[in-house]
Amino acid sequence: MTDEGGRQRAPLFDRNGVPAATATSVDVDTAIVLLGAGVTAITHPLLYVKLLIQVGHEPLAPTPGTTMFGRKVLYLPGFFSYVRHIVKVDGRRGLFRGLPPRLVSSAVSTVVRTKVKQVVPREDVEHVSNRDDLKTSLRKVVRETSHEMLVQCLSRIATHPFHVISVRCMAQFVGREVKYRGLFSCIVKIFQEEGVSGFFVGLVPHILGEVIFLWCCNLLAHFINTYAVDDNFSQAPAVRSYTKFVMGIAVSVLTYPFMLVADLMAINNCGLAAGLPPNLPIFRSWIHCWKHLSAQGQLFRGSSFFFRRVPIAKATVALD
Repeated sequence: MTDEGGRQRAPLFDRNGVPAATATSVDVDTAIVLLGAGVTAITHPLLYVKLLIQVGHEPLAPTPGTTMFGRKVLYLPGFFSYVRHIVKVDGRRGLFRGLPPRLVSSAVSTVVRTKVKQVVPREDVEHVSNRDDLKTSLRKVVRETSHEMLVQCLSRIATHPFHVISVRCMAQFVGREVKYRGLFSCIVKIFQEEGVSGFFVGLVPHILGEVIFLWCCNLLAHFINTYAVDDNFSQAPAVRSYTKFVMGIAVSVLTYPFMLVADLMAINNCGLAAGLPPNLPIFRSWIHCWKHLSAQGQLFRGSSFFFRRVPIAKATVALD
């Protein structure tokens, strides 16, 4: 298509009659969904092992070893040992137990985020590094974080039912149950046994953890970039671009207990061995779960895949 001057002009519609702008937007959304699905599938074995460690399932005996200071300790199996055990029991396909609900969750999250950003667009946030403009800059950071929080909360609410289904499917490895299989049969079973509330167990600590993570990460990065990074420093833009990433790693460690509690609440008292005594006590609420883990010194259980040690008291008894 050309204009009056003979110049090429972009078509208003594609060959299917869909507006070109809409078609491009759909293509981008589809690409994001497919990319997210690929990343989810690749990382699923990692999260699967992490969940089994979170619920306290230790099918392999610890091995004796020594620290760099020469002290004798017992090391629990790491990620690769756990993977070999899963493959031995369930085969390679067993590493992807609970993946379908996570793929659906990833797709729903992408769609929800896109729609929310269209309905509630974020204001343009420009970087202000001058300390005289601190109030203005902080106000923009607060607006940006508030928008991110809204998007994250709505996305979490929409995807949490699939998270619950995925966690329960994976937790069946502990007791070798077959209660939760197909996605639709899981939805029906949870609704029949627990009602709508069954799809949202563990939602509160999950949202709290993500909200705290967002605010701490963004505010810490803002104050570090404002006060610690000098504008006269030639590499200041590069340093500022990595500040938020580094803060994200640090804050994620502090908010990990919220994620652990959310996952344990998702399986607690649902009929699976992993969520019932003696593996887990029946919790009255997520706060009860938090207090129990805190008393046991287990609030960070599953946060590491390598160099996992048996708690000192247990290791001392075993080594003696």
